Amino acid sequence: MTKPTASPASCRQRRTSVLAIPLLSFALWSGSIGVAAQAAEPGKDGATGNLPRILVLATGGTIAGQADPRATGAYKSGQITGEQLMQSVPGLDKLAKLNAEQISSIGSQDMNDKVWFALARRIQEAFDKNEADGVVITHGTDTLEETAFFLDNVVRGDKPVVIVGSMRPATAVSADGPGNLYQAVQVAADPRARGRGVMAVLNDKIQGARSVTKTNTTSIETFSSPNDGPVGYVDTAGGIRFMTQAAGFKRATYKLPAGEQLPRVAIVYSHANMDAIPIEDAISHGAKGIVLAGVGDGNTSKPALDALEAAAKKGIIVVRSTRVRSGFVTRNVEVDDDKNGFVVSEDLNPQKARVLTQLLIVGGVTAPAELQKAFTATW
Repeated sequence: MTKPTASPASCRQRRTSVLAIPLLSFALWSGSIGVAAQAAEPGKDGATGNLPRILVLATGGTIAGQADPRATGAYKSGQITGEQLMQSVPGLDKLAKLNAEQISSIGSQDMNDKVWFALARRIQEAFDKNEADGVVITHGTDTLEETAFFLDNVVRGDKPVVIVGSMRPATAVSADGPGNLYQAVQVAADPRARGRGVMAVLNDKIQGARSVTKTNTTSIETFSSPNDGPVGYVDTAGGIRFMTQAAGFKRATYKLPAGEQLPRVAIVYSHANMDAIPIEDAISHGAKGIVLAGVGDGNTSKPALDALEAAAKKGIIVVRSTRVRSGFVTRNVEVDDDKNGFVVSEDLNPQKARVLTQLLIVGGVTAPAELQKAFTATW
């Protein structure tokens, strides 16, 4: 498992010096932000100095990336600190009182349980001790949706947690990171953001943690919520528009295990001419659960289904999800879930179904009927 580059002790030390970042993209972008900062609506009255307190937790990612000479458009993730990012975005100080801490400096392809636990514990501590009115997390986009969903299931309270990233590195001519970070702070500072769980803010949209997913490899228009749509929109000049009222804080939260690792749950991808080997391999490597990224409505070949049924009989949790971008997986339509002891993921894609399965195993929930209730709890 990849370890974060900062220890828990060093994570909490606020940096006292900030390196200047002479980036063309930041200079170009800052030319239009002055008016935007005046028109935006911070969470509290900035004229009285009573600004909301926002804790920024940096993990690395493309938003903190710098150019690499190996190829046109190449870059290295996690090269710029959270403090440097904040100092490079004019107008943030008009939205909130900001404090930055570096949790890790990695690309999100290397995101791991240890960083997840460090984030969850630091956020909970900040809320429990009333250190912050909201949290913004800077993160790579590859696994942003998984981190958002994990935190949404373990962080208690109704204060906003906003996760933000970018599709282009900080050194790109048209970097999207500065605008995304500004809007993320804007949302976290807005009192209407309370009670909505963890949200992702990118490209002028606010997405819920359960539904948001990355849909394109390179486009800045990559994040969407195929089943639900955005929960709101951000206009840097015009303010924030939530599409629905906060329904109250009713989501379930799960406890973290004592250590720094979640149980092993494998994702098995279904395809034409599939056999049982990937499932048998997952079992041989100690998987406590298996999530099927099935075809269509979470289906797969007969050999694979037979192997999954055998796994369920051994006490391994089997969850049927789908490799299809949108839609719900429905019980007992194409597959006899009741007979086989399977769980269906409903609207959760395979990567989020895996996270929820891990948390349920930690919580001692292993009976198929109880597992299914957890997957359908919000519906």
